[in-house]
Amino acid sequence: MYRYNQTDTRIVEERVAQYRDQTTRYLAGELSEDEFRPLRLMNGLYVQRHAPMLRVAIPYGILSSTQLRKLADISRRYDRGYGHFTTRQNIQFNWIRLEQSPDILAELATVEMHAIQTSGNCVRNTTADAYAGVAADEIVDPRPWCEIIRQWSTLHPEFAFLPRKFKIAVSGSLEDRAATLVHDVGLNARLDENGEVGFSVSIGGGLGRTPIIGDVIKPFLPARHLLTYLDAVLRVYNRFGRRDNKYKARIKILVRAMTAEGFAAKVDDEWSHLVNGPSTLREQDVAHYASFFDDPDYQQVDSGDFQARRQAEPAFARWVERNTREERAAGYRSVVLSLKKTGVPPGDIQAEQMDAVAAWAENYAFGEIRVAHEQNLILPNIRESDLHQLWQLAREQGFATPNIGLLTDIICCPGGDFCALANAKSIPVAEAIQRRFDDLDYLYELGPIQLNMSGCMNACGHHHIGHIGILGVDKNGEEWYQVSLGGSQGSAATIGKVIGPSFARAAMPEVIGRVLEVYVERRIEQESFLETVRRIGLDPFKEWVYAKHH
Repeated sequence: MYRYNQTDTRIVEERVAQYRDQTTRYLAGELSEDEFRPLRLMNGLYVQRHAPMLRVAIPYGILSSTQLRKLADISRRYDRGYGHFTTRQNIQFNWIRLEQSPDILAELATVEMHAIQTSGNCVRNTTADAYAGVAADEIVDPRPWCEIIRQWSTLHPEFAFLPRKFKIAVSGSLEDRAATLVHDVGLNARLDENGEVGFSVSIGGGLGRTPIIGDVIKPFLPARHLLTYLDAVLRVYNRFGRRDNKYKARIKILVRAMTAEGFAAKVDDEWSHLVNGPSTLREQDVAHYASFFDDPDYQQVDSGDFQARRQAEPAFARWVERNTREERAAGYRSVVLSLKKTGVPPGDIQAEQMDAVAAWAENYAFGEIRVAHEQNLILPNIRESDLHQLWQLAREQGFATPNIGLLTDIICCPGGDFCALANAKSIPVAEAIQRRFDDLDYLYELGPIQLNMSGCMNACGHHHIGHIGILGVDKNGEEWYQVSLGGSQGSAATIGKVIGPSFARAAMPEVIGRVLEVYVERRIEQESFLETVRRIGLDPFKEWVYAKHH
């Protein structure tokens, strides 16, 4: 993974000192709330419903065991002994004290971490495929390119006060596991006929109150031009994006107003002044960053005992099937640690669990941990001969629920329990649904279903692209929930469609049950839930759900 140089270290330490001074002045009454707000936001500090929340950047979702131990330590000393992993591969601490926030940032700096640009109208944390560098279907390792984008975008003076926040996602594989088409800019690695690396560039995707699938405006951008082209995109957005209405300030609104073709033309015109300029990437630049992501020291693995145990122990076999994934290197797998055990808020992790995962990473995974977009943790590069032992350890910590990709592997924002913007709570609804369907045999029989839930239309739980999406809404001061079907992420991403009027909170497990009844009755052999929804449409689901509900 990337290691800081002297410049990186100095920038982060100076930023901590700057923020400490700003916080001291605010607490002394020398800075007003309006003056302090943008300063704290640019350092990841939000004011939530009950307490300040600090969002810590995890660049493209990669953590070292040392960093995870530091996060555990911070959660114990400054929070309530846990953290929450988000869909943007970051971690949030929900119960910190404002006056201690500079101390937390100073602690993070000691392990090459920070909270810079995890909020505010700037380029946010770049996200990527959590299986980057190990995936069997990988075309190009996206990690060096993510690091290049991170260095380019961090504290970039021209893009520090954009019309609105700006999110970039990078995928290097045949399957898009980074949800690139619902980002402001999505980059999918490609190779041309000569083997040159480049990117397909999509623009103007996003969720929230106006969910839009991005448009590809550059089918193949040679990789050496990546930064100059991104510069051009952001300059056009900075110049023409609306600042009079925050609900219409995202780049997706600008692209829709201009049309994708019109926006692309503006970008090309701006790019003509930048292409082949000083920001053009040289081979040695790319090689430098790629050198941080060399393969670990793979060994030849004897998988005989692994295969024997897989045959002999059904519970182990089920976990291997759902929670591990074969890698490029023979005899190695990625292990998904499920943070979706029934009764636990999705994405939450206790301090002692962080310490345990850090130890497993050192013992089995070359000291590395990945944070998945789905709010689970991944240990890459696990020898098949170590899987049984790791499975037993994961079970002890509650991380071995074999539900990855199934209905109870719910993506869920913190909702009204924490967020001041939320219209409704999401965590209790997720738990109620998990309890209602806490039968692994039934889940396996249903097959892959992604359920995503958000507590408000800002869509931090990505409900629009869930096979089943749930959105919390406020009706006369009461919490109600809207259901959508047919959403999906990936290279053929779609926005789900609302089936009808919202439901009371207590009804939600039964509503989801009725949706599943229609699927089970109407599916044809080997057909997934999403395939059935696309084939039969929403009407059969509407008729059954509302007939039974009323």
